[in-house]
Amino acid sequence: MEASIIPISNDQLAFTVVLVLITGGISSFLKLGLLRSLVWGTVRTFLQLTVMGYALTYIFRINNFWLVLLIIAIMSLIASRTAVKRTPNVPGYPAVMAFASLLASTFLVGSIVTVLIISPEPWYSARIVIPIFGMILGNSMNGIAISVDRLYSESRSGAPQIEAMLTFGATPWEAVRSCVREALRAGMTPTINSLMVVGLVSLPGMMTGQILGGADPREAVRYQIVVMLMIAAAVAIGCLIMVGLSYKRLFTPDGALQQFVLESKKG
Repeated sequence: MEASIIPISNDQLAFTVVLVLITGGISSFLKLGLLRSLVWGTVRTFLQLTVMGYALTYIFRINNFWLVLLIIAIMSLIASRTAVKRTPNVPGYPAVMAFASLLASTFLVGSIVTVLIISPEPWYSARIVIPIFGMILGNSMNGIAISVDRLYSESRSGAPQIEAMLTFGATPWEAVRSCVREALRAGMTPTINSLMVVGLVSLPGMMTGQILGGADPREAVRYQIVVMLMIAAAVAIGCLIMVGLSYKRLFTPDGALQQFVLESKKG
């Protein structure tokens, strides 16, 4: 088996713009209104990944613990802000809660994987920690955005039932428990679906990248199993923390539903 990376030249990289032209052509033909976003997204992809490539080369070389910690914190902050933008139906969505949820789930699961499972030397090796934590953040970000959005939508649609339970003496948690359950299920379902079809329908990015880089497919599979399971755990923990912190915002200090929920119900 050939175990070397096939380099991509600048000309070959530039040729990938053809793929963007195909996508843009489809958008224009069907008048989807996505052409501007597609072009801007492509430019940002080239710029951001190019800068990141040079930055990671420097970070990997110095391999300083505090710098790695700072990078993870910045990544968590960016992920939390992105998650906020993906939940326009959540009024006053708190970025602080999203940041806390992502940071807690990422550090908990990421530390277990890097320290106890992969065990690099040193344990905070930037080459291992940053990609691992990045994969966790990317998937957890989507999970918490979906779960908190579902929590609010379920609460709005079920406002009459929630009010009835509160009237009969239920606590806010008891009244909204079914909404919390649906929110967690919604946030975790995409990840669970991925677990069901990985290897049969899809070959995930990390596994594909290792194989293209010349790694033994059997070793790449081992890493991918670790990645899939760590993502599932991180998404579950992140959604649980986020929904647990968020459901109280549906109620006033005296235990009644917030006005925005009632207005949504009446509208």
